Amino acid sequence: MFKTVGVVGAGQMGHGIAQISAAKGVAVRLMDRDEEALATGLEKIRKGLARQERRGLIGEADVGDTLARIETGTDFSILADCDMVIEAASENEEVKRDIFKKLIPHLKAEAMLASNTSSISITRLAAATDRPAQFCGCHFMNPVPAMNLVELIRGLATAEETFEAFQTYAEALDKTVAVSEDFPGFIVNRILLPMINEAIYTLYEGVGSVTAIDTAMKLGTKHPLGPLELADFIGLDTCLAILGVLHGDLADSKYRPCPLLVKYVEAGWLGVKTGRGFYDYSQDVPRPTR
Repeated sequence: MFKTVGVVGAGQMGHGIAQISAAKGVAVRLMDRDEEALATGLEKIRKGLARQERRGLIGEADVGDTLARIETGTDFSILADCDMVIEAASENEEVKRDIFKKLIPHLKAEAMLASNTSSISITRLAAATDRPAQFCGCHFMNPVPAMNLVELIRGLATAEETFEAFQTYAEALDKTVAVSEDFPGFIVNRILLPMINEAIYTLYEGVGSVTAIDTAMKLGTKHPLGPLELADFIGLDTCLAILGVLHGDLADSKYRPCPLLVKYVEAGWLGVKTGRGFYDYSQDVPRPTR
């Protein structure tokens, strides 16, 4: 188990990874170039821990101890003493490559690296660093504290020692590990995003309304969320980015993003995080936007 873990990105995924790591006694360095993002991430961690305390899952002392283990900063130098750093930035390969370029000069030689990417080649990302043998894909599910799965992905150069270290880390966080080969989308999103995309095509072609599609899939297939609800929760920009990777890397037309998804993203209707997607979240009960 890593003693000191760095997390780059305090957004939707990063603050969750920081929270569960700190809760297990790990010293965490949470880094984001945006001070507001750091403040928001920390507030979400506090609220998440408070919910757990109200439910009797943790005690008051656990809340204080967990928060005390999280150090934040806006400079990569805060990650200098980390045994491992996990990148949890937006699903954009150029952004991730730029992060690793700026991060690497600050790391100790033995530090391991991971990406929380949900679709991008681990081999390509690792090759952009000075330590591909010490690089692994470590894909948490959203929301991180509640979801039990972690996908682990070996890049072509990933050393077995590195992979085992990340498996130990994930299991110490009480996560179940699913091992995926390094193919676009890995396991979960290779299956999930085409389903979401097909649901959007079903809406686009007028086969059913937003409500009808989500109701049909929840009651007809026992899914806890309908595909359009889930797309809003994931973020429509993230859905589009993953489909872009699947379509671009696999060159198969079945992964072509629905034009309606592209239109929503262009409009800034990204789902829950912007208050509007396939549903409008401005009131207590979300309302379909189509």
